[in-house]
Amino acid sequence: MGFRFALAAILAACIGTVLPAKAQDAGLKSLQTGNDSRGWEAVGRLNLGERGFCTGALIAEDLVLTAAHCLFDKETGARIDARTIEFLAGWRNGRAAAYRGVVRAEAHPEYVYGGHDDVDRVQFDVALIKLDQPIRLPSIQPFATDDRPTAGDEVGVVSYAQDRSEAPSLQQLCHVLDRRTGMLVLSCDVDFGSSGAPVFSMRDGDLRIVSVVSAKAEMGGRRGALGTPLAAPVALLRHMMAEGGSRQQPANVRVLSGGGGGKFVKP
Repeated sequence: MGFRFALAAILAACIGTVLPAKAQDAGLKSLQTGNDSRGWEAVGRLNLGERGFCTGALIAEDLVLTAAHCLFDKETGARIDARTIEFLAGWRNGRAAAYRGVVRAEAHPEYVYGGHDDVDRVQFDVALIKLDQPIRLPSIQPFATDDRPTAGDEVGVVSYAQDRSEAPSLQQLCHVLDRRTGMLVLSCDVDFGSSGAPVFSMRDGDLRIVSVVSAKAEMGGRRGALGTPLAAPVALLRHMMAEGGSRQQPANVRVLSGGGGGKFVKP
């Protein structure tokens, strides 16, 4: 079953059955001013050489969380040289709150980039990027990560996209339509360039990243997204970063096709 048809079946089973009748998603708000952007500066645009961009978010002073497929050239499938990637924290209207190069990028070891879309790849579509220098600014505070939410929970997304590449957009309220093994089905409005965008939930008064956007989707004119759960993948990637080298891919890894709907395009 192709990606679009599989996803349409998933959304058809979710929409209208999970959300309370009065629950409404919020629209997108462009974070154009300093006041609008306050508190979101740790979300930034990841420029991927000259090939395009994704969205990323700081989870430590020198670590950016994003989607694994952002690390691959969408035309050739080759890994993008980490040294050509740049993180623009809080990028807005031609300026960033901080500019950093990249010295290392690690995709989940069980993520295999391929030429076809496959829903199954979502569970491994997460990556960590190590910056060449930590970002230590009072206005840029890394976000904590947390376990994935449950179906019906309220979440929010901050992302860049092809038609909003010069300032991030906030959707303060969207919903988890379904929680399945290895992925979340979200009602959030994303587009090309939103890959790797942080999905937030509120816990004890604090914003925490509970997923990253893996792919966009559409069914019956309604936009949606697939998100990657974080707890186990982030723990593994942090360990890989700490030990200074990629873990060898397990012999029993299942080869998946990738490169799906959340790919970036050059603005």
